[in-house]
Amino acid sequence: MNTHQFIPKILQKKTESLSCTWKTPSNIALVKYWGKTEPQIPKNASISFTLSNSHTITTIDFMSKGNSEANNNDINFEFFFEGKKKEDFKPKIAKFFERILEYCPYLTTYNMVIHSENSFPHSSGIASSASGMSAIAMCLMSLEKSLSSVELTDEFINKKGSFLARLGSGSASRSIEGPLVVWGNHPAIEGSSDLFGVLFPYKVHEVFNNYQDAILLVDKGEKQVSSTVGHDLMHNHPFATQRFQQANENLATISDILQQGDIDLFINLVESEALSLHAMMLTSSPYFILMKPNTLEIINAIWRFRKDTGSKLCFTLDAGANVHVLYPANESENVLQFIDNKLSMFCQKNHYICDVIGLGAVKL
Repeated sequence: MNTHQFIPKILQKKTESLSCTWKTPSNIALVKYWGKTEPQIPKNASISFTLSNSHTITTIDFMSKGNSEANNNDINFEFFFEGKKKEDFKPKIAKFFERILEYCPYLTTYNMVIHSENSFPHSSGIASSASGMSAIAMCLMSLEKSLSSVELTDEFINKKGSFLARLGSGSASRSIEGPLVVWGNHPAIEGSSDLFGVLFPYKVHEVFNNYQDAILLVDKGEKQVSSTVGHDLMHNHPFATQRFQQANENLATISDILQQGDIDLFINLVESEALSLHAMMLTSSPYFILMKPNTLEIINAIWRFRKDTGSKLCFTLDAGANVHVLYPANESENVLQFIDNKLSMFCQKNHYICDVIGLGAVKL
C-alpha cells in the first residue's frame, strides 16, 4: 500500500500562526464495516451516504512554538468541546496525532488549541467520531497547505484528509466528500482503497438524488459499548468470515442498485445490512445489545407503514439505538407526517433530526 505519497516532501514556508475552521458531516453507512486490523484497515469495504445537517464544526488555532520550546518534540494541544475543556477526549486525539506524525511532522512545531462542537448528540450512534476526526484532519490539511512550497490540489487535500481521518476513525474516511463514498478495496469499485474513501465512481439513478434521512433520537446517551470495542470483538467472532464475505457481496449488489434505481432492492439490502450489523453484536463474546425497546417499536412501525401505504421509506442503524429513516425526497411530506404522528413518541423528548444527503467537508 502506497502511503509514501502522504509524507510531505517540501515544507519550507514558515507560518507563525494560523486559525482555520472546517465543517464536516457525519455519514450513514448503507453497507456496514464492522471489524478491522491495524492500522485502521477494514475487513470489508463499505459505502455510505454523506449527511449534511449532522455535522461537526472544528476550529484549530496553530501557534508556532517559541525558541524555548523549539527542541521539544512533544505534540501539545488543548481540546474544548462545546465551550468546555474536555480532558477525557484528549487521549483519543493524542493517539490519533501520534499515528499521523509520520505524515504530519509539523505537528511537533506548533501548539494547538482545538474548539469543536456538534449539531447532534455526541457518542449516541450518529458517527460523531466520523465528523469529529475528519474535521481535525481537514484543519491539519489547511496548515499543511500553508507550509507547502508546492501547490496542493483540492483532490490531494481531500485524499490525504480522508487518509488521515481514517487513522482516527475508520468511518471518518467517508466524511470528506459526498454524496456517496466507498471505503475499502473492492473489485467492483474503480479506484477504491483501504487507505482512504473515494467518491462512488458511477452515475447514480435519479431516484437516489437528494435522498432524505430523518434520524430518530431514541437514546441520546453515550453508548454502553464503544465502536472500537465492538470492532475488536470481530477478531474471534464465530461468524466473522461469513459477515465480511456478505458485506463485500452486498457492496457489489448495491453498486448495481444505485446505478439502476431499483428502490425495492435498495430497501431490502439496506435493512438487511443494519440487522446484520447488530446480529454481530448479539453473537460476539462478550455479547451486547445497543438497540433499545423503542428501536424495535420504530422498526415494526416502519414495516407496517410501508405495507399499508406502499411507501419507499426504509430504516438503517449505526452502532447505536437511533434509527435512520431513509426515503426519497418526493415522499417528504407524508413521511414527516408519519414520523410526527407515529414515530416521534418513541424518541427521547420526541426529538429527531431532519437531514439530507450532502457533499462533504466545507471550509468556513
